Amino acid sequence: MKSLLSRWLERAAASHPDAPALIQDDAVYSFTALLSAHPARLPQRLAMLLKQADLPGCAELLIATSGSTGEPKQVMLSEASLAAAVQASRSRIPLERGDVWLACLPLQHIGGISIFYRCAEAGAAVLLHQKFDAVRVREDMEHHGVTHVSLVPAMLARLLEAGPAPAQLKYALIGGGPLSEKLARQAQAAGWPICPTYGMSETASQVATLPALPPDWREGMVGLPLPGIGVEIIDANGQPTKGEGRILVRGPGVMTGYANAAQEAGHGLIDGGFVSGDRGYFDARGNLVVLGRHDDMLVSGGINIHPALVENLLLACPGVRDVAVTAVNDAVWGDRIAALVVGGDIQAIEDWCRANLPSAQRPRRFIAVSALPRNAMGKLERQRLPALALETEDRTPC
Repeated sequence: MKSLLSRWLERAAASHPDAPALIQDDAVYSFTALLSAHPARLPQRLAMLLKQADLPGCAELLIATSGSTGEPKQVMLSEASLAAAVQASRSRIPLERGDVWLACLPLQHIGGISIFYRCAEAGAAVLLHQKFDAVRVREDMEHHGVTHVSLVPAMLARLLEAGPAPAQLKYALIGGGPLSEKLARQAQAAGWPICPTYGMSETASQVATLPALPPDWREGMVGLPLPGIGVEIIDANGQPTKGEGRILVRGPGVMTGYANAAQEAGHGLIDGGFVSGDRGYFDARGNLVVLGRHDDMLVSGGINIHPALVENLLLACPGVRDVAVTAVNDAVWGDRIAALVVGGDIQAIEDWCRANLPSAQRPRRFIAVSALPRNAMGKLERQRLPALALETEDRTPC
């Protein structure tokens, strides 16, 4: 039996055979050519998907989690979950024949490969970049009339340096990590149609997405859950709460389960729902606000501190280009908050923090680094941060 992706490509080839399906290295492949030739220059991941038949058991697609907090897991996604995810995405971010979606995220993760499913279903084209080069991406967006793009915040920052948004661009999905207000507003002022989004491999990509940046947007706000997706906030006992808590996702897009030798369904699920590693809450208008990873929570002096929140505050400091917040053990404080900073003068950053950050959120150590450890998706590898902080000498506490 042919995969869902192949069947959608065949449907598109039947209705508009000569329309562009894939653009790569200035070569344009129609839907017919893509199906008949399986060009040798296609990346291995995509070539495999075009040929694969349904896996025995319950999976159409095996996809890796990001691995930002440890060893990546393999997620089993069924045909039904992928189809539901594509329809939900299209209801919030319209996509149609003639549109071009630039794909520069790794294809081994859901944020990259889901673009091919969305475009095959809609009859749209994928402009594929197998690695991210800001200047080339920006040039290709203009040259090929890109209408949609998926980026992580670090990519967006690089593209801002390369120039304003291309005139044809309608949607720029920004996910894979916290988007700071500073970066979002800079991009908006440069004409980028920013769409903050939240999703994961276990939900076949998008859970909630804002189709545009509202005037009162703040860090972590990702909009209403997509149609058909149920999101709850639960407390430490697994009970629904109106306040802050773990994010639980239900719906047809949720994975069948984590891969296992018997390919049995249900591994990693609770009553069919997926409890994510993220914390969040719903605001008064029903927007989901994501605060960061549950396991990343720091406790300093008895106060809970979200690293992502402090990082977003620090990014507003003049000269700071990138920052990560972690902690080292302290007999008095429990977690002694440390900031690894790229760019800026450390003393000036400390002074700025004294003047602008509440005491409970203020790092007690500041460490200058040339770059932060990030994975292929641009996510911080937080498990590496404490050791990095310990490798440097203490600064004077602020």
